[in-house]
Amino acid sequence: MIKLTVNGKKRLFKGAPFTRLIDALREDFALTGTKEGCGEGECGACTVLLDGEPVNSCLVPVCQADGRKVETVESLGVPEKLSKLQAGFLACGGAQCGICTPGMLMTAHAHLKSGGKADDASVRTALSGNLCRCTGYQDIVKSVIKAAKGGRK
Repeated sequence: MIKLTVNGKKRLFKGAPFTRLIDALREDFALTGTKEGCGEGECGACTVLLDGEPVNSCLVPVCQADGRKVETVESLGVPEKLSKLQAGFLACGGAQCGICTPGMLMTAHAHLKSGGKADDASVRTALSGNLCRCTGYQDIVKSVIKAAKGGRK
């Protein structure tokens, strides 16, 4: 049995230890905000935080999360009370089809939480492991900078 903390709640995973973390989150814990893009760790769509660090959950076996803290996009906010990042993405059009958005949000959250700078170059570097097939990234970067500066609208 694997014990982990997911979005602040103690959870038990009773399945196979080499189940991918993304599958445990989506199928066993019903946290479907994390999206699978490529399934090969190339696109970043499935990014979650493991002990505060962004990881591709499609590459992490759930056994590596034993005793650790996992944060998914559901930890950021709810429709009635969006986080500053979520509100920034909404206000600036940072989300289009939505597949990359959870990974972008979690990577940006980790960047800002760790004291990362909120300028164009720093945000682009922080998000460089996250691919978006719909945009030129400008609205995503603008969304993160707006959120970092405290803007909600």
